Amino acid sequence: MTTPTRTLTLIRHAKSSWKEPVSDFERPLNKRGIRNAAEMGEWLSVHGIRFEQILCSPARRTLATAEALAAKTGYPPSAIIPVRAIYLATADTLLDILRSQDAAFNHIALIGHNPGISSLAHQLLSGDFHEDLRTAAIVQMHLAAPSWQDIHDHGGRLEFHIDPKSID
Repeated sequence: MTTPTRTLTLIRHAKSSWKEPVSDFERPLNKRGIRNAAEMGEWLSVHGIRFEQILCSPARRTLATAEALAAKTGYPPSAIIPVRAIYLATADTLLDILRSQDAAFNHIALIGHNPGISSLAHQLLSGDFHEDLRTAAIVQMHLAAPSWQDIHDHGGRLEFHIDPKSID
């Protein structure tokens, strides 16, 4: 009997603007970030990738990235779940958040910040992935686990890694 798999899509928020004198939490996307978030959402849509749940940092740039991806993939923006603990979280905190998710969801997208989001990709993938995620980058993996509570370090298998430069 084969172990059921979970699909996890890790996404780093798109490029933010430093023009406005606002807190880090309130920084918006810049023009390139807005364009890249839409492009990445379009790529996901064209490739038939649909999420059952989107968890994201409530930071302004991260929510804007999530909303752009949702708009392109048919995910209802009102169903995006902002999780305060994702904001600037470590890989271990992100892993704890994932482990607390309902087993009814087989495919979860988690949208966050570096260095935590890249560190989580490194932690879950068994030596297959060593890069830091650029802005708007996406890493999707399969995890052999009957539930989210059962995911573990090095238990992932890389499905793909893309970023705006790789789809141009």
